[in-house]
Amino acid sequence: MVVEGIRSMLQTEPAVEWLGHASNADSCLAFLKQHQPDVVLMDINMPGKSGIELCSEVKQKYSGVFVLALSTFNQQSYIEKMMQNGASGYVLKNASQHELMDAIKSVAKGKTFLSDEAAAALRKEDAAVPVITRREKEVLELLADGLTNNEIAEKLFVSATTVDSHRKSLVAKLKAKNTPELIKLAFVHKLIGT
Repeated sequence: MVVEGIRSMLQTEPAVEWLGHASNADSCLAFLKQHQPDVVLMDINMPGKSGIELCSEVKQKYSGVFVLALSTFNQQSYIEKMMQNGASGYVLKNASQHELMDAIKSVAKGKTFLSDEAAAALRKEDAAVPVITRREKEVLELLADGLTNNEIAEKLFVSATTVDSHRKSLVAKLKAKNTPELIKLAFVHKLIGT
């Protein structure tokens, strides 16, 4: 019922082409061998392998496919695990058509999207938002825009080494594994806007 509802909703959208659906992790991976969609809407709760595990596997095999988590769970742990495993966004199943389209368009462009409820769940449960300096915030915003250390250095009139030390400081403060995860966590903590 949920799949049919989403399909009928998205088929009225001129910007979306529905390629198909899979009912579990194995059929999803088999589908991806044949088709390479821009965006996969992925539930967390599915038979066999969870969406959290599947998300990680999909991102390892098909790095160009963006995963948008679509779930009834709005607990911090689920949202964080999906984002850490490579999801580009998180939307709850009670989202409106407009919000779902915003999410799909955002992640298809390589941006991060959190529905209002998902963002509120993270804020409510996570009071320990790291404090970052004004310069770190500038570096973070430029990293999120896809600029390299050298390009950021040029823009901020500092050395690339200085930019790299700000980036390393940010990675440590947000406990990120790498720069892409740093940017996702920055969105999650609302340190930068969409």
